Amino acid sequence: MFIEMKVSGLTIDPITGTPIVILKDVPEKKAIPIWIGLFEASAIATELEKVKFSRPMTHDLLKDILGTLQVTLVRVEIQDLRNNTFFASIFLERDGQDYVVDARPSDAIALALRVGSPIFVEEKVIEKSRSVDFEVNLMEKDKLTDDKLKEFLENLPIENFGKYKM
Repeated sequence: MFIEMKVSGLTIDPITGTPIVILKDVPEKKAIPIWIGLFEASAIATELEKVKFSRPMTHDLLKDILGTLQVTLVRVEIQDLRNNTFFASIFLERDGQDYVVDARPSDAIALALRVGSPIFVEEKVIEKSRSVDFEVNLMEKDKLTDDKLKEFLENLPIENFGKYKM
């Protein structure tokens, strides 16, 4: 079953320095962190903050292309989590014809935010994300176990997640 989620914000992993996008379900009972790249975080942050540039950035360009071709982005689905990698699809419609495009969740989210399309996450992905094998690369003396990192992230109050600023 798919659950509709909204982008709650962006934060930085305190251990690795990697950007994380936080998705929350509509009743705000469940949250899912997705580690993403710096450029994708920037694309999401600029849309969340409604920053406009004089020339279109990549996700803005794609939005403009879809509009020009009269293609509707119907929804984004984050469908699976395998080997610590999330998998998503973008569902498009044009002239009654449906299309599904494989995408990284971060790109799909950045595009969905721009066009106002809903984001759905498969319930099994939410459950799997709670048992992600976190890899921590720290200096030898400061090693943190996977269990301690999981515990830290699971117990971190959502209110402590800050927006990622570029």
